[in-house]
Amino acid sequence: MARYRPSFPGSGPALVRARSGSGPLAAPSPPRPCRLRPGPGRGFRQGGRAGPCETGGMSYRVPQPVPQVILDDVRGAQKMLSGVSRVTPMEGSRHLSALTGSPVRFKCENLQRTGSFKLRGAYVRIAGLRPEQRAAGVVAASAGNHAQGVALASSLLGVRSTVFMPVGAPLPKVAATQEYGAEVRLHGQVVDETLAAAQEYADRTGAVFIHPFDHRDIIAGQGTVGLEILEQCPEVRTILVGVGGGGLAAGIAVAVKALRPDVRVVGVQAAGAAAYPPSLKAGHPVSVDNPVTMADGIKVGRPGDVPFHIIAELLDEVRTVSEDALSSALLLCLERAKLVVEPAGCSPVAALLSEPELYGGGPVVAVLSGGNIDPLLLQRILRHGMAAAGRYLSLRLRVADRPGALAGLLGVLSTVDANVLDVSHVRTDPRLGLTEVEVELHLETKGPEHCTEVARSLHGAGYTVIGG
Repeated sequence: MARYRPSFPGSGPALVRARSGSGPLAAPSPPRPCRLRPGPGRGFRQGGRAGPCETGGMSYRVPQPVPQVILDDVRGAQKMLSGVSRVTPMEGSRHLSALTGSPVRFKCENLQRTGSFKLRGAYVRIAGLRPEQRAAGVVAASAGNHAQGVALASSLLGVRSTVFMPVGAPLPKVAATQEYGAEVRLHGQVVDETLAAAQEYADRTGAVFIHPFDHRDIIAGQGTVGLEILEQCPEVRTILVGVGGGGLAAGIAVAVKALRPDVRVVGVQAAGAAAYPPSLKAGHPVSVDNPVTMADGIKVGRPGDVPFHIIAELLDEVRTVSEDALSSALLLCLERAKLVVEPAGCSPVAALLSEPELYGGGPVVAVLSGGNIDPLLLQRILRHGMAAAGRYLSLRLRVADRPGALAGLLGVLSTVDANVLDVSHVRTDPRLGLTEVEVELHLETKGPEHCTEVARSLHGAGYTVIGG
């Protein structure tokens, strides 16, 4: 796992003013009120300037000055969300507590309405629209959590919503978005094309585009998670939160650092979609081409301008985790905590599993940001996670093509208590001898040590493993 500490020119005395709510967070001059609205083509504009805007591998630019977000904004959002969003529970993890040497608790945003934290920011953003903007309706582009958050928030506020989703979006997410009240339009094979369609719709109809993370109201809404953490676990020393565009991490940092500057706030990104490390190094948002990760909720190619400035100022560090770690984390949440969590929501748990020794300084809260996962993807990830944890073992070996040879092989496996899930024979490979057959086995095992025991037993019985 890699570690990146924010290094931004704005850090210093101004940080104290920002935390106390008496000055701008990251803008060099006092910011004017900023409401992003669709500009020509595929961009947002403020004061007549426009730039491309994307999410999930897309890029965008918001003209300076970057609007501020302060503690009063988050507290105002908390009042607005009263009776709308749930105060999600905290659950302890004995396994991770033993592993780290510190109490570990999960902040279960996977149990939030719509299955993720996204409702918080979407509701605050839409509730802040002027009457004429509400009358024009809102539009969003998303393949998952943001879509459902916008759909429900709009329905609760009586605002018409249209959500563009990729043609290949998981059917459960499409159905849920429709059930929450949005008109769903399927367009494009990739999110780039989906966003372009949403932008064109906004330009043509005047609907307000609701960005998933790059707006101060969105960040203020997500920051209410931080306030709840401090209320539910006042002794917290470290908060781990997944980072995509940065809205959730930025909001939590604003709230927590204003009230408890001693609390360490750590962002976590998937290594294959980590746009923040190079951005923090450069001092400005940098795009990452072709981000690749199973954690689609944090698969964002470029940080948001608004959250980036906050994260550069307030986050203690950003760490990256592997796909194997994400799979193992999802499996742990399901097996040990009995919680269904999507890969992006598991990223803080993956960080704890990867380097538990880093979190022994006191109570740790890991934010499980969402639980919306397609059942087919869950099946694949569980299989991958079990393999990474040594719970699956695949072997190829050659045996004599005679009666009883396979029974003898299975007998060896039986002695070491390896459960055979699947067996296949290959007899026609030209690399095989005349009296040989290749056997491919898929086994259920009990962990890495058991895998080693199985391989040792096969070798001791005279079998040669030729591949996995």
